[in-house]
Amino acid sequence: MEETAIFAGGCFWCMVKPFDQMPGIKKVVSGYTGGHVVNPTYQEVTTGTTGHTEAVEITFDSEVISYTELVEIYWQQTDPTDAFGQFADRGDSYRPVIFYNSPEQQAAAERSKTKLQTSGRFDQPIVTKIEPAQPFYPAEEYHQDYYKKNKLHYAAYREGSGRAGFLRKKWK
Repeated sequence: MEETAIFAGGCFWCMVKPFDQMPGIKKVVSGYTGGHVVNPTYQEVTTGTTGHTEAVEITFDSEVISYTELVEIYWQQTDPTDAFGQFADRGDSYRPVIFYNSPEQQAAAERSKTKLQTSGRFDQPIVTKIEPAQPFYPAEEYHQDYYKKNKLHYAAYREGSGRAGFLRKKWK
């Protein structure tokens, strides 16, 4: 059965590849959600005045990969103890959020967050928000599949932002 999931975890460039390569994933789209401007542009979102958060919308076959599995992959791409951005990217447009599309997704996300909090992996509270999905607007084409189109820049950005080192340290 085809479903969608929406996750925000800092720069959307770094949120595509981990999902894109999993069985059961039909597509991963970079975009914006949670704001008050219809169909915002990247330039508008970066001003911080639209209220949007960079996110990815994942279309998946729930008979191949579950929503719960996607949430587990999500945690391993973020610093869930940082509510004010992710790594070098700071501000509301980079905040970590799991946007749910149904009560079932909300419950799965809440269970997973509780499990992570009690795991002892982090010594600070898990502050990632879990919020109802809002309209999702695809980003400009040059942002789509960035890790494929701009391999060297993507790799340098992922390392330089601090994301790659943090993920290696915390998730091995």
